Order: sequence, then structure tokens, then C-alpha cells
Amino acid sequence: MANIKSAKKRILVAEKNREKNRAIKSKINTYTKKFKVALASGDVALSEKAYSEVTSVLDSAVADGVIHANCAARRKSKFAVALDKIRAKQN
Repeated sequence: MANIKSAKKRILVAEKNREKNRAIKSKINTYTKKFKVALASGDVALSEKAYSEVTSVLDSAVADGVIHANCAARRKSKFAVALDKIRAKQN
């Protein structure tokens, strides 16, 4: 344990931030799984709703500084491609 007051504070702040970041990353994983389940079901409307939810969660994670903007963009692009494939299957 640190002896300096500022170092003790940094430890507490870092722990709080770590817990917040874990919660946000868990939320990302949850909505990603929901999107993948919607894709697997083959329902386009459900998949589009899940896609909008997961992109919103990714954008908020970027705004909070939990993940990098390029990481979110890469994931959203991958999800959009998957959504387009399922749309093409329906038509």
C-alpha cells in the first residue's frame, strides 16, 4: 500500500474506474450476444433493432473512453456486414 496521500487517492480512483470499465465492457458483450442471437434467428426486424442497440452501446463506450474509436468502428462495420448478409438472404 502506498504511503503518499496522492498515491493512495490514485489507487482508489483507479479501482473505481476499473469497476466502471468492467461494467461497460460487460454491457458491450451482452448486447453483442443479443445481436448474434437475433442474427441466428433470421428475423431481420429483430436484428436491425439489436444492431441499433449494440452500436449505441459501442458509441457510448467510446465517449466514456473505455474502448478506442477505431475498435468500435471495426465492430460496427463487422456487424453491419452481417446484417446486410441476412437482409440479402431474406430478399
